[in-house]
Amino acid sequence: MDVARRNNVAVTGNPRGRTVVLAHGFGCDQNMWRLTLPALTEDYRVVLFDYVGSGRSDAAAFSAARYASLSGYAQDVVEVCEALDLRDAVFVGHSVSAMIGVLAADMAPDRIGAHVMLAPSARYIDDDGYRGGFSAADIDELLESLESNYLGWSAAMAPMIMGNADRPELGEELRNSFCATDPEMARVFARTTFLSDSRADLKRVRVPTLVLECAQDMIAPREVGAFVHRAIPGSTLVTLDAHGHCPHLSASEATNAAIRVFLAGLR
Repeated sequence: MDVARRNNVAVTGNPRGRTVVLAHGFGCDQNMWRLTLPALTEDYRVVLFDYVGSGRSDAAAFSAARYASLSGYAQDVVEVCEALDLRDAVFVGHSVSAMIGVLAADMAPDRIGAHVMLAPSARYIDDDGYRGGFSAADIDELLESLESNYLGWSAAMAPMIMGNADRPELGEELRNSFCATDPEMARVFARTTFLSDSRADLKRVRVPTLVLECAQDMIAPREVGAFVHRAIPGSTLVTLDAHGHCPHLSASEATNAAIRVFLAGLR
């Protein structure tokens, strides 16, 4: 298997620096990290990739059965790490990728030595004593809308997810990213994402972890960030003065600064 081609792997930055793996969220691809790269490439070796079904990955490698659970995406991460022989890498996961990174570290603990969780959610659906931000009915309606009219769903949801209504170009970029994703593959990833429950997985995280949340985020409200922080022993929680679910685009300077401070403190 040509993992580099399958996942459109790119390696850049300082070959002598610690490796940082940047993992995009649902409906996105590695291009979403373009404002993060300048803050990292001088000091760190940076690995970017696209999950199968996203960006310029090999669509022929897509399997609805494999990607019906987050473990399928985590296996992609492990195989990318193995192909590059990564050791003790820092995994920066946006949104659902934060939980994918937790699973990947469970599968191959020597490959991932620290986590940066950017706007993570351990579960999107509210539960007894837990606020994920959505009711079960909300998620059912969201998935039904997405599955019946993906392009229409993308046009309606992207600006809401991105936030920052005063900067409509950001919502337009996210909409274009959603629309560039194959609808059938996006439906699988969406269902896997929004129905996932990774709360029990967090207690197994034993490596340095930075949780980055936004002051306002309709997808991952602050109660979620607090939950993730409490569930991971020794983790650091930073609240960015940012709106929306994609602070690496809407508040890149603050996001990059927080990541760099965390990286500088790692041994």
